[in-house]
Amino acid sequence: MKIFGKNRGCHSAPVIKFPGLKVIALMGSPNVGKSAIFNKLTGAYVTVSNYPGTTVEITVGKCRIDGERLAVIDTPGAYSLLPLTEDHRVARRVLLNEKPRAVIHVVDAKNLERMLPFTLELIEADLPVVLDLNIIDEAERIGMKIDINKLRDILGIPVVATDATTGRGIETLKEKIKELLKGNVRAETRKISYGKELESFLEKLGGMLKNEYPISKRAIGLLLLQGDSEIEGLIMEKEGVQVYKQIRDMVERVQSRYGYPLTYIIALRRREESSLITAKLVSTPKLSLTLTEKLSRAMTNPLTGIPILMAVLYLGLYQFVGVFGAGTLVDFLEGKVFTGYINPFITDLIMHFIPYKPIQELLVGEYGVITLGVRYAVAIILPIVGTFFLVFSIIEDTGYLPRMAMLIDRVFKKIGLNGRAVIPMTLGFGCDTMATIVTRTLETKREKIIATLLLALAIPCSAQLGVILAILSGNLKATLIWALTVVMVLLFVGYLTAKLMPGEHPSFFIEVPPLRKPRISNVLMKTYTRMEWYFTEVFPLFILASVLIWMGKLTGLFNLAISVLQYPVNLIGLPSQTAVAFLFGFFRRDYGAAGLYDLQQAGVLSGVPLVVAAVTLTLFVPCIAQFSITIKERGLKTAVAMALFIFPFAFLTGFLVKLILTTLVILI
Repeated sequence: MKIFGKNRGCHSAPVIKFPGLKVIALMGSPNVGKSAIFNKLTGAYVTVSNYPGTTVEITVGKCRIDGERLAVIDTPGAYSLLPLTEDHRVARRVLLNEKPRAVIHVVDAKNLERMLPFTLELIEADLPVVLDLNIIDEAERIGMKIDINKLRDILGIPVVATDATTGRGIETLKEKIKELLKGNVRAETRKISYGKELESFLEKLGGMLKNEYPISKRAIGLLLLQGDSEIEGLIMEKEGVQVYKQIRDMVERVQSRYGYPLTYIIALRRREESSLITAKLVSTPKLSLTLTEKLSRAMTNPLTGIPILMAVLYLGLYQFVGVFGAGTLVDFLEGKVFTGYINPFITDLIMHFIPYKPIQELLVGEYGVITLGVRYAVAIILPIVGTFFLVFSIIEDTGYLPRMAMLIDRVFKKIGLNGRAVIPMTLGFGCDTMATIVTRTLETKREKIIATLLLALAIPCSAQLGVILAILSGNLKATLIWALTVVMVLLFVGYLTAKLMPGEHPSFFIEVPPLRKPRISNVLMKTYTRMEWYFTEVFPLFILASVLIWMGKLTGLFNLAISVLQYPVNLIGLPSQTAVAFLFGFFRRDYGAAGLYDLQQAGVLSGVPLVVAAVTLTLFVPCIAQFSITIKERGLKTAVAMALFIFPFAFLTGFLVKLILTTLVILI
């Protein structure tokens, strides 16, 4: 049985430069509060960037412990040193390349037994580990008792308990980091036995590896036995071809004696060791389910979870974002503030002081930077994006997102994805451009392509969604027809793509954090951070779009594009003026939706044509920003192929909706 894979190479030198700063790395599974620990250590001194040579983002910050400035890296969530996804690979590379002076393994205290195998693996790799039992308040709430001193003695490493939301235990954690930085020698750590044959191999390998490695030679050998191609590259680089071939032959001989991958044996022994350890020091009373736990189970049970999901979407997206944000707030800002005061004042000012008509048309008028770009960005889009970000922050802070992922995992598997894709898909309702970047967290190339296509086709961003809900909100039947059509398109195209596209099918695993009451400070901070992102990243695009439209008008290209778009627009029964909204939609999705808003307010669109326009625009080609990110993430050929499919498909769907509604004489 040959598992030893193709040599892919491995970085062997640091690629993140911290001149003069010692590095601390945070490791752990997703949803264990790792980022909260990071924030408590670093405060506001944080930067986010791609890890060199990858598309995975990492967060880097600085902190001061005992007067010494340190670099802190919040690695992507990982479950072991054996990488399953690009995220896991980057987390491991931080350990291999940055050589951290302290590795803080953050775990959910309630699930210590399940997470301890990774701790044992980190210890086995001879890394300077601190075990952080986070979310300790939840463990205590259910009556769980953990003998931390006994755990420390068994493992031979520092162990602390923290509650990152309140800051409890953070100072103790800093003390343990300080001890490691001073080079205090820990007690002898626990060693796992993997059986006579594997132990014999590990001993021989230790004698063959003559060079220094960032992790122990024992850990190197265990990863080789599990077919880790990146570690093979490291061996080739450090030991040379001859030794590499000898080790490869030896690994293949060991692997051939077993009828299944050695990963199972190694993982099983770590789980057994974890169970033995926790049995000695953890006690959990058998208590009846609390109201919170009952609610948590109800959220993941299809019978109760789907109504809960519908309620969240109705109250959060439809009522708060659609009715309040896109209705009440937009009516006030757009109808009273801009239309009533700002636009007339600015127009008079520009007309009086700037006599040149082209410049006047650039700044004010039908497509002016101020009267159109700023008005759309501030009066129409900002309240919608703001209310969405507020709702999303609340959902995120309660711990509902992972439960939503578990609920819809079965449905998502039908469209070639898994429950983990709920994160980019949900983020798509905020900004599809940002969500396309987040598809990096999905495991396989196949999943990433399917998710990117569905984001481009059938997931409206918050601004577009809010405006469409606003223009349809007066008619519940119209809203339901629009929503049902978009959902059916999402499922149909996803199912078809999953059937036709070859590649590895997705697996699903996710840590479920406890349900919590959202903390107002956390919700406001997350909302503020995302609003700041909107103003720095998105707002300038509105100005750029206005300038491009002005240039298009000046050169005649804009009118030419509109005249071309009028053919498919008229074909689906829409007035010619709607072509302008579709062209706007290519510059910015929300621009197009705002264009429909203007047409509805002017009485040009209503009834069946309004529903047809809303459906077609929702499915229309992605905006320039999302298209650019798709090229960057998936490649030019894939991005162009998606656009060439989406453009005719959107109008075909619009035509079918018009045909069905008019044939059935559905009154809208």
